[in-house]
Order: sequence, then structure tokens, then C-alpha cells
Amino acid sequence: MPKTPRIPKLSLHKPSGCARVRVQGKDLYLGPFGDPETLQRYSRLLAELAAQQHQLQVAQANSGQSTPSQDLTISEMILAYLEFATTYYGPRSREPQSMNHALRPLHALYGSTLTQDFGPKSFKAVRQHMIDVHKLSRTEINRRMGRIKRVFKWAVSEELVSPTILHGLSAVSGLRRGRSEAHESRPVRPVDISQIQLTLPFLPPPVAAICQLQLLTGMRPSEVLHMRPCDIDRSGAIWLYTPEHHKTEHLGFEKHVPLGPQAQAVLAPFLNRDPKDYCFTPAEAEAWRNEQRAVHRNPDRKTKIFPCELKARIRRKAKRQAAPKVRQLQPCYDVDAYRRCITYGIRKAQKAGHAVQHWFPYQIRHTHGTEVRRRYGLEAAQVALGHATADVTQVYAERNLKLAMQVAAEIG
Repeated sequence: MPKTPRIPKLSLHKPSGCARVRVQGKDLYLGPFGDPETLQRYSRLLAELAAQQHQLQVAQANSGQSTPSQDLTISEMILAYLEFATTYYGPRSREPQSMNHALRPLHALYGSTLTQDFGPKSFKAVRQHMIDVHKLSRTEINRRMGRIKRVFKWAVSEELVSPTILHGLSAVSGLRRGRSEAHESRPVRPVDISQIQLTLPFLPPPVAAICQLQLLTGMRPSEVLHMRPCDIDRSGAIWLYTPEHHKTEHLGFEKHVPLGPQAQAVLAPFLNRDPKDYCFTPAEAEAWRNEQRAVHRNPDRKTKIFPCELKARIRRKAKRQAAPKVRQLQPCYDVDAYRRCITYGIRKAQKAGHAVQHWFPYQIRHTHGTEVRRRYGLEAAQVALGHATADVTQVYAERNLKLAMQVAAEIG
């Protein structure tokens, strides 16, 4: 077991009458013994020593070896930050995963490099690697470079990295449109409502309901996927859904989504469960798929089904049920699973002969925002999509909520 660091004691230096503390073999004199300012300096010293010890423990736990801050490598810094990010952002956030993707080129090129040897030219080399090898778009590269800067900023705040390193990295500006080798990403466009309607019959009922709710309310996919009956106020004609978690909650904003008559009709079949359970579960989709397989099993079969075949089916079914499950179903969909379900539904629709173009969930949100803006103006679209700015006041939010409820009553 690691030894508990000994707390340095304050002692009297008799020849001078000063308070003395011995830290790492060196004597520090804090002032006249017994003076209140001396005691304050002593308390501040203890706090600084405790913070330094915590930083060393974090570095040791993630790197497996004792490394002073001036000898910290890029890999050790990354491990320490990811440990912090997992706790800071929580299990629901996708930011740790995005950070992991952004830090991979940095780790691959400069993992064994000391942080004090990493400068602007090295930073530009990482950026060029994203262009040449990963073939990322300009906007995605700028986002990942910003995340790398954020890691160094955190390391500076923990006194693991010198501030001069962060100052040098800050001098590297983002890529500008038309002035770099990186290609431009295509903007997200609204998906035509007819494309959504053609895909819905080929989706499991929970996924089809999620798409319809997105189209009627403009919610983000994560907000629809985590709906629970206990989060919905059904006391009025217009229901109000208050997500347990949302994108801007860390900024102090509250999110209220009005649900009009059409949205209520879509949601009603999924409210017959425990109030704290999720409305849309993969288990229900799996049960629906199994029913579809049973109904459509060899519809063109001409031969008679003999009893021996029925018995063999029962044996195979019992064997499958007794076998350990390789894939465990989650209590609710995540964004990636939702997107994959839509992709499968589009492929099924195309095989059935429908002219469906590929689309993804976030385009539904753009479709809703475009329609609301066309019919009610820019302010209504901002309210319907839940966009927040730094200068929004509480009075403005209340007025916007009433406007959003009017929109939901008419088109939701």
C-alpha cells in the first residue's frame, strides 16, 4: 500500500523566533511564530501541497509510474484527462467519445513526446495528419483541434503543463474556408417529408414513433430517445415534456417541449408502463421483429408441415432460449442505434421498390425548423428548436414558451 504523505508540522526556530516548516528536506520560514499571518501562510502551504499530491496520484494512476509534471508525456496527459472527462461529463454525454477521437492522432504521432517539447509546429503536424490520413473535413478538423487545446488548458489548470505551451498552441488558428487542403463538409439539409413517410412502414413501431415525434416537435434525437412518462405533464390540453437531461442544461437553461394533439396520439401507446421506464425500448422492437418473422415464414411454401418438423422447431427454440445472450438489449435507444435502425428501414424500403434517398435523424429536426420558420417566422423557429443564447432573459423565455405551445397546438 502507498504510504500516506506526512503533513509537515509548524515548529519554532529558536535563534530567530520564526515559524519553520520542513518540506522535501528544505526549511521554509513563514514569519514570526504565533502571528496570524504566519498561520495563514502555513494553511495555504498545506493546501498547495495537498493539490500537488493529488495531481501526482492522478498521473500515477493513469500512467502506472511516478512521473513529475515537468517529465509528463503526451500519453500520460491524455490518460489523465480522459479519466477526468469521464467523471466530469457523465455517462450520458458523448463528449468523452468525441475527445477520444480527437486525441488519437495526437497520441499516434507524439504519444512518447514530453509535453514541454510539444509546440505549434507539432500541433500543425497533427492537423496535417488529419487532412492527409484521416481525410477529415475542415470544420471537423477545427473542432478536433479545439478539443486538443482544451486538453492542454485543463493540464495547465492542474499545473501538469507549463502555461507557455498553451500560449504557443493558441497561436495556431483554425483552418479558413478556401485556404486549406481540407475539403468542405456538406451542410445538413432538411429531408423531404415524403421520404420519411415512405420509410416509416419499414421501421419498428418504437422507431417510427420517434421519427414522428421528431417531425412534430423538432426535438434532438437524444431528447426523444430518453422520454419517460414521469417527465411529461399531461394536466393540460397541451402536454409539456421536460427532459431529464438536455444539451444546454450545464448553462442553466430549462427545456420544455410542448406536445400537441398529433404528438399526443403518437406517444399515447407508449405510456402504459412504469413512469420511470423509457417510452421507447429496443426490447419492444425486437418483439415486433420476431412477430414479423413468424408471420412471414416461407409464405410460398406448398408442402405440408409434418409433426416431426414442428417438434424440431420446438427443440431449436428451446435451445436458443437456453443459450446465453451474446447481445444484451439496452433499456433505451442511443443515437447510434437509432440512426442504424433508420438506415435498415431505408434499405428495406428500397428493396421493396420505393425511391427513398438516404437520410439521417438530425435532418428531421431541420425539416421541422424550416417548416415552422416558413409559417411563423424566425423567432418561432428558434423557440421550437430550443436554441438558447447568452442574452436570453426569463421574461423572453416565458413569452417564447407560450408561442411554442401555440405552434404545438396547431401543427404538433
